[in-house]
Amino acid sequence: MTPDVLEVAVEPRTSADWERLDRALTHLIDENQSFHFTTDRESGQTILEGMGEVLLEDLVDRIRREFEVEANVGSPQVAYRETLAQAVEVDHTHKRPLGPMYQFGRVKAQVAPGERGSGQKFFDEVSSGSIPREFIPSVEKGMLEAAERGSLVGFPIIDFEIHLIGGAYHDIDSSALAFEIAGRGAMREAAQKAGIKLLEPIMKVEITTQKDYLGDVVNVLSSRGAELQGTDSRRSSQNVTAIAPMAKLFGLEKELRSLTEGNAVASISWDRYDFVEASGTDPDDTFPAAVALRA
Repeated sequence: MTPDVLEVAVEPRTSADWERLDRALTHLIDENQSFHFTTDRESGQTILEGMGEVLLEDLVDRIRREFEVEANVGSPQVAYRETLAQAVEVDHTHKRPLGPMYQFGRVKAQVAPGERGSGQKFFDEVSSGSIPREFIPSVEKGMLEAAERGSLVGFPIIDFEIHLIGGAYHDIDSSALAFEIAGRGAMREAAQKAGIKLLEPIMKVEITTQKDYLGDVVNVLSSRGAELQGTDSRRSSQNVTAIAPMAKLFGLEKELRSLTEGNAVASISWDRYDFVEASGTDPDDTFPAAVALRA
């Protein structure tokens, strides 16, 4: 599945705007399945997620104009991802007073980075009965939820394997909730212990333009740190393909339209995730923006 590579934060100003925003998003997502959103009423933010600047700008415009939502809207930001730097083993115990009793759950797990694009995998390797079978799904739920919340900046941790190898329970104090909380704590501990590397979306860019503008188009791509893949002549037009970090492509379509008098057509699609350092993007330019978005 193609991931959403851009995000924009929307903060409704009043409770009435919250209600109008809820109605707007329900209507818009029924109409257009190409975007997603998450809502955090504690922070007052709704995060719209999609594939392109034009899509998000159109969504925000419609939310304001058609549904009369008064809101503070941030600039589009790259939807980074996080990944584990190394394999680790954790042994995490959740023990907390709850009235006259305790919540208790202990989780032992090996957590390791997976191949890029492999997704999140959970393996139940508990063989000694140290965790009752009915609590295993709760451990998985807790660990995956913690991964979704991220660790370094708050972007989801992707492409990893969890091997649940053991733990402990108490006949009275253990419950599904206790093991879910223990799972969350185990994943947070694993992320801190393993270390986190930041990933960014790398995009494939295809531009079709008249041959007269080929040099200008190539120069624009080069100035944005794009890696030229090739050119192809098609009758009176020229097709250019390149690879570039999403962070370098903001405003590309508008710049091309202006430069070529509207004769260039650009298509931007997701190619892969790569380490920020490996892609050539300057972390000092991108990382603070990511922190600000998720703070």
